[in-house]
Amino acid sequence: MNEDRYGSDVLGGSGSTHHRPARTSRPQPAETGLVVEEVTTGWVGAVVRVEKSGGQHVVVLEDRRGRTRTFPLGRGFWLDGEPVALTAPVRAPAPARPTRTASGSVAVHDARARVARGSRIWVEGKHDAELVEKVWGDDLRLEGVVVELLDGVDNLEDALRDFAPGPGRRVGVLVDHLVTGSKESRIAAAAVRGVPAGSVLVLGHPYVDVWQAVRPERIGLSAWPVIERGTEWKHGILRELGWPADEQADVARAWQRILRSVRSYADLEPSLLGRVEELIDFVTA
Repeated sequence: MNEDRYGSDVLGGSGSTHHRPARTSRPQPAETGLVVEEVTTGWVGAVVRVEKSGGQHVVVLEDRRGRTRTFPLGRGFWLDGEPVALTAPVRAPAPARPTRTASGSVAVHDARARVARGSRIWVEGKHDAELVEKVWGDDLRLEGVVVELLDGVDNLEDALRDFAPGPGRRVGVLVDHLVTGSKESRIAAAAVRGVPAGSVLVLGHPYVDVWQAVRPERIGLSAWPVIERGTEWKHGILRELGWPADEQADVARAWQRILRSVRSYADLEPSLLGRVEELIDFVTA
């Protein structure tokens, strides 16, 4: 038997051989992947996209063989046994832009990075630089401040001699384990004596390594483990945590895991936060 599935007017029911009551087409957003049938042609296909053509919105349907046809949006479609009027899909609103940077500063959107200043911030190693970038990167780009690696505080005096700091060329230095009487404090004091007054500011945190400046709760600890003297600190930490610690690659992977746990300044210890903020103020003054 050949049965007219829709009757003479699927939407209005007028003259239908099935004498069905009229049914109103309900609105249906034409979301990608939605499978519908176009009543007039019998074309069945999945929605590929909605676009504008000839001043009106149309929907492109793709059948199971990969062929496509275009139809005007509106009434004249069948979905799951019901007449529907296809409408343009509702676009999700753009996510709200953050009002604060990771450092807590007011976010400035769509601003171009400032041309780099003559002044610099130096940090001892790659991990320090990556942590500073993650939390203060937006601020530093806006201010035009470049962060450079010192590769250890032992190189500070030579690096300052080569850089020749002075007016418009200040250097702010972030040093690990800068505590009274330490080797680092003696090196810093000697280096500053050899440069013009007010051109270099050396600040530091009390931690053996910048890893400790990350709040221990971020990696599930109540406190960072204490490592015996004579044991390489990072490898000792990894063994205490039960993480792989045989190769340098294990250290690198562990740092990336720790770094990923940092979301904003709130995940860092105040003794680091204050020092970095002071250095930024110094080189941008």
